[in-house]
Amino acid sequence: MHPWIYDHYVDPILYDTGYNPVNTVTWALLLGGMILLLLRLFRRLEIAIDERFVLATVPYILAGASLRVVEDAELVAAPLKYLLITPLIYFLAAVATLAGLLLSRWALGERWIFGYAVVGLAWTATNLALLATLGVESPWTPFAILAIGSAATLAVAAAGLKLKIAPLSGRPNLLLIFAHMFDAASTYVGVDWFGYVEKHVVPSLLIDLAGTALVMFPLKLLILIPVLALVERALRDDPSLESLTRLALLTLGLAPAVRNTIRLTLGI
Repeated sequence: MHPWIYDHYVDPILYDTGYNPVNTVTWALLLGGMILLLLRLFRRLEIAIDERFVLATVPYILAGASLRVVEDAELVAAPLKYLLITPLIYFLAAVATLAGLLLSRWALGERWIFGYAVVGLAWTATNLALLATLGVESPWTPFAILAIGSAATLAVAAAGLKLKIAPLSGRPNLLLIFAHMFDAASTYVGVDWFGYVEKHVVPSLLIDLAGTALVMFPLKLLILIPVLALVERALRDDPSLESLTRLALLTLGLAPAVRNTIRLTLGI
């Protein structure tokens, strides 16, 4: 294997060293490709990608995030543990989610959406039950993170209402904003209160420059607001692609937020 490939792609997975500019761009491109492939698959299966589908998929986001903590806690040995590290865990979670969806459609027919959500909840509960055996180190942490994330979301929503900023209003947008404020809050608490280290390239650089992870809140908004505006304008004629893109954005905020929160709670 070429040393360049090993250094930029293989080494970060084997040793969970985080991200670099090269693999960050690569994983982003892979995510875009996955969205387009899933869109084609869902259209072929005649699955409506609407708000009900997005909400029913949230348990799978929670399941994937909690499964990532299973690797953080070293409950799984090599080589299986490598499947639980980015980006491989995203493919694993996508395959498991599709399996839950197809199984629910086969078993329940037109009422599949309920069964689909239940399978995701059962998966999440199984992961949490396994992690609970490790014991809780800081039981107050999830409440603090949720309180900070919720307060930030309310502040953003109020500002959006007052300033009439379209991407900061409406239930779908506010759900995405909450997910990313939740993520920012978990990073802030982890870095500033517990001394954890941010692994993403740009956030890590800005946290070092600012001297505090509070910088994650404006950083999230600086990225999210134009992205939401672009999604609404560019994809308004393709509701399915818009909803699937929103689901991807939700995952990018909610998954790391849940992972961080569980890790901090368990002291991992």
